[in-house]
Amino acid sequence: MILRETKATILLLLMLLPLGAVADNRAPDFTLPTQNGETITLSDLKGRVIYLDFWASWCAPCRQSFPWLNRLHQKSDPKQFKIIAINVDNDERLAKQFLTKLPADFTIAFDPKGDVAEAYQLPAMPTSFLIDQSGHVVSRHIGFLQQDREQLALQIQQLIERER
Repeated sequence: MILRETKATILLLLMLLPLGAVADNRAPDFTLPTQNGETITLSDLKGRVIYLDFWASWCAPCRQSFPWLNRLHQKSDPKQFKIIAINVDNDERLAKQFLTKLPADFTIAFDPKGDVAEAYQLPAMPTSFLIDQSGHVVSRHIGFLQQDREQLALQIQQLIERER
């Protein structure tokens, strides 16, 4: 019992601690192409809460997260909150096949060379970052479990309300 609780505590701490490039809590800036043929630059979104999600076509938990992200996007004010899901597949066609089965209402960006993924030093897939209105990483979440949705939504709402 104690071992299980210790493992859970360690895992929780690892999920919340920023790594490497985000150690000072400033989210590394990037400009990436998007699914609609435009580009997106993180620093252009200052003033909004950002849910930055790294995903891949082969990632099973990513399949579970997309319907939830769609619902979250639909319920949110785009002036206050934005979801950016960055695909890390080397071959963009794999991402597009994934998206035909699980369409995204939120912004999809492509990082086929992995430069942005490297800047964020991803420990696993999927990994998401919650970024506040001033561009600071306030939390990192590894994986996607159904039971995490409520806590993530609460964190997002608290950040949005903090700046009102």
